[in-house]
Amino acid sequence: MFAATLGTAPARADEVVLRAVAAFPKALAFTKSFLGYVDKVNAAGKGVVRIDFTGGPEVIPQNQQVDSVRRGVLDMHYGPASFYLGKMPEADAWVGATVTAMEARKNGGFAIMQKAFDEKLGVTLLGHIDSGIGFHVYLLKEPKRTADGGVDLNGLKIRSQPIYKSFFEDLGAVSVSVPVPEVYGGLERSVFDGAGWPIIGILDLNWDKFLKVRIDPGFYSTDLGITINTAKWNSLPQAAKDILTKAAIEYEQESFDNFQKEIKATDETARSRGMTVLKLTGAAEKAYLDKAYESAWKRMKDAGSPHYDALRKAYYTR
Repeated sequence: MFAATLGTAPARADEVVLRAVAAFPKALAFTKSFLGYVDKVNAAGKGVVRIDFTGGPEVIPQNQQVDSVRRGVLDMHYGPASFYLGKMPEADAWVGATVTAMEARKNGGFAIMQKAFDEKLGVTLLGHIDSGIGFHVYLLKEPKRTADGGVDLNGLKIRSQPIYKSFFEDLGAVSVSVPVPEVYGGLERSVFDGAGWPIIGILDLNWDKFLKVRIDPGFYSTDLGITINTAKWNSLPQAAKDILTKAAIEYEQESFDNFQKEIKATDETARSRGMTVLKLTGAAEKAYLDKAYESAWKRMKDAGSPHYDALRKAYYTR
């Protein structure tokens, strides 16, 4: 489905070479998708611009990657905007989005995010790819149910991360911060009762060996952006800028379509392996989603973002 390998042919004398890093290991579906963008640029940019993929967090730790691009250590980054919520609360616009990246590019939301990336992180935003992938709560076993048909997570220890910590706590769960490489071992030892994760990747990580229950519907949306060093961007010939931009716009749609197919396939495989899906409906579903989305938008508002109103109008339709 996605490109998984990348050639590193010698550059022509006048060909610009951009060194890129990804937030995740090459084996994960998200990084494979980014390599699809890389291949798209390299095919269109022969003799003009080429991206060389240097690797993932084994090259530069996740929390240092965007700053390394800002400083020019590397030229390009792919990864979650929410890793930088402390510096850029506007990342929650992507987390709490109910529209696709393509819709937001048309309605002006993407332009506002470009401004936020420039102001807060000091990098230039090229694209928001791999959008439209929801997050889920996964559990070791079926939870208690509430009188209205919801789920009772009170007291359960759930592997979390900053974007859904407050949501999980609103549900009564105890948020546990555990690095991704340590989650498998924690699940194996029943250190915690479940985990939050996108529907994509759960099988790649083999967490479904332990996580046997998924709560539907999904909430939030993936917040994966492609950024480039601003000085490097400004120095590029117009032809290179056009190739990178055109590829980003096209790949927003292509990656969305690819992952919609992957979501369906992942769901089918997970169910065939014995995963139970608890589908909330009616008032219970509404209350669940209200808590999820409002936790993200409240976090941005409380952080004092001057772009809050415009971003909410562009990205949120519930």
